[in-house]
Amino acid sequence: MLRAGIVGLPNVGKSTLFNALVANAKAQAANYPFCTIEPNTGIVAVPDERLNVLAKISTSIDIVPARVEFVDIAGLVKGASQGEGLGNQFLANIREVDAIVHVVRCFEDDDIIHVSGSVDPVRDAEIINLELALADLSQIEKRVDRARKLARTSKEAQVEVAALEKLLPVLNEGQPARQVSLTEEEELLLKPLGLLTRKPIIYAANVAEDDLATGNDWVKQVQQLALQEQAQAVVVSAQVESELVELSEEERSDFLSALGVEEGGLKSLIRSTYTLLGLRTYFTTGPKETRAWTIHAGMTAPQAAGVIHTDFERGFIRAETVAFKDLVTTGAMNAAKEKGLVRSEGKEYIVQEGDVMLFRFNV
Repeated sequence: MLRAGIVGLPNVGKSTLFNALVANAKAQAANYPFCTIEPNTGIVAVPDERLNVLAKISTSIDIVPARVEFVDIAGLVKGASQGEGLGNQFLANIREVDAIVHVVRCFEDDDIIHVSGSVDPVRDAEIINLELALADLSQIEKRVDRARKLARTSKEAQVEVAALEKLLPVLNEGQPARQVSLTEEEELLLKPLGLLTRKPIIYAANVAEDDLATGNDWVKQVQQLALQEQAQAVVVSAQVESELVELSEEERSDFLSALGVEEGGLKSLIRSTYTLLGLRTYFTTGPKETRAWTIHAGMTAPQAAGVIHTDFERGFIRAETVAFKDLVTTGAMNAAKEKGLVRSEGKEYIVQEGDVMLFRFNV
């Protein structure tokens, strides 16, 4: 299961958001820096209304959604790349995740201390991004010296040197490594470094409940920053989400309607993170269960079958496949077959988002 790390300055709402994400998480959410020392982890379901639709068609007993793991990482501060605020430990935690959810504070609250004394989400984001870039720069400078020595006799090391030298000037300017285009071979060679600024990022603009429906000027600044970095931005209210956890479904709906929104932003954040990680969903459905299966974009039918069980991939024969929309339109698998909408796909087929599949294989 791929993991997304929740990062940001202290007191921006990371742990409150994490607690809401996993509903029963035990992460502390206190009004002081570094209340989260060890990273807390939680597995959350990816909201997907298609599951309910398929379950109704198949009269399924159970529904099993796709899942993503979130890691709540303690707040970073200026100087983290030099070890400030237990920075080395926290940076190591970030290296272990696949994507970054960068929470930035877009709300004013005199009762919650801001480490910099004022609310400025772009400044806050730049502090974190600079520390991540400096940490990557330090790592690459050490690595490139070793790689240059090996490059005298190793073609692989020569490729690595070329890749590292592409990244050095960008990181020297405090810019993220993800801005640099690398070949597939270069990407593979640098993967063990776990570069922090190479990871995909999504900004979570954390607002007060009154700004959830319309946003505010700070949110606009975050959205502009994300646009410049070719990143994503989602508006979320950790305050609202923490309150929703305590309410019934009916009470949640009424509460959100009063705020002028359909959700507190959490579902959008989960879905966006899922997409950010390069994940896709296909479905299996029947009387027993309807299940969402997680694959990487570009996976073939046998590889997708292997997610269920390795025997499915080894003995793959074909995949009976129908698009979600076609199945819903016809209302039943047999009806879809009669209309010629169920396809028999072979080993070269690239699974598409929302495919409903039945695998045929040899044991």
